[in-house]
Amino acid sequence: MPRLPSTFSLGILIMSLKLLIALVLTVLAGTLVALAGSQGGATAGSMPVFLICGILAFGVNWLAFIPANAAKTEKFYDLTGSFTYLMLMIVACALSAPLDLRSGIIAVMVVVWALRLGSFLFLRIRADGGDQRFDAIKQSPARFFLVWTMQGIWVLLTSASALIIITNDTRLDLDIFAYTGIVLWLAGFLIEVVSDRQKRKFRKNPANKGRFISTGLWAWSRHPNYFGEILLWTGVTVASLPVLSGWQWVTIISPIFVALLIIRISGVPKLEAHAKRKWGAEQEYIDYVASVPVLIPRPPQS
Repeated sequence: MPRLPSTFSLGILIMSLKLLIALVLTVLAGTLVALAGSQGGATAGSMPVFLICGILAFGVNWLAFIPANAAKTEKFYDLTGSFTYLMLMIVACALSAPLDLRSGIIAVMVVVWALRLGSFLFLRIRADGGDQRFDAIKQSPARFFLVWTMQGIWVLLTSASALIIITNDTRLDLDIFAYTGIVLWLAGFLIEVVSDRQKRKFRKNPANKGRFISTGLWAWSRHPNYFGEILLWTGVTVASLPVLSGWQWVTIISPIFVALLIIRISGVPKLEAHAKRKWGAEQEYIDYVASVPVLIPRPPQS
C-alpha cells in the first residue's frame, strides 16, 4: 500500500500550492490591467506600449530576483522597485512621443518620486543592515520570488494612471483635472518627504533609541508618510480622468490598490501590530494612539 503523506509533507504541499496560486493570480491581474490600459493607446509595431510596460514591470523584478536569491539579500529590493518605475516612464515616453504637457509633467512627477523614495529606502536599509520583514522570506526561494513578483504588480498598478496619460492617443490641454491632480501630488509628495525626514532625524538621536515618534507630522497622524503616498497617487489618477475611455477606466484602481495594500495588508497593520507589541503597555503610547488618527492627519488636540 502507498504510504500516506506525513502532516509535515502535507503542510509543505499546501504551502507550495498556495504560493503557486498567488503567483498565477498576481501575474493574471497584471496582464488584465495591462491589456485594459492598452486600449486606444500607442503601439510599438503591433505591440501596445502599455502592455510592453506591463511585461517590463515583472521582467525587471524577475531578473533582479536571480542574484538577490543567490546572495539571500533584500538590500536591492527597494532600489529595484524605483529602477522599474524609471524604466517604465522612459520606455512609455520614448515609444509614445510626441508627448503633451500633461504627459510630460506626470512623467517627471513619477520620476522625481521614484528617485527620492528609492534612494531614501536604499540608504535606510544600508544603514540598518537589512530589513527584518525579509528574514524568513528570503530563506525560501518560492516565497522570495513571490515577493519580487508582487513588487512587479505594485509598480504596474500604482503607475497605471501615469502610463495611461503618457501612452494614450488622446491629448488634451491642461484642465481642472490636471491642475487638481498636480496639487494633490505636490501635497502628498511634500507630506511623504517631510514625515520621512522627521522620522529619520528622530531615529538618529541616541536619546530616542527604542522610542516612538510623536512629534512633527507624526503628532497629526500615526502614519503620515503613508497618507502622503496615497494622496500623491490619487493626484495622478485625477489628472488621468479626462483621457480615459472604455476599458482604460480599469486603471483608476491605482490609488485604490495603494490604499488597500497600505491600510489593510502590508503597511499600517504590520506597523501597528509591531508598535503594540513594543509599547502597548506604556501609558504614553496608549494616550498617543487614543489622540492621534491612524492615517488621515488631524491637528493635535490640546
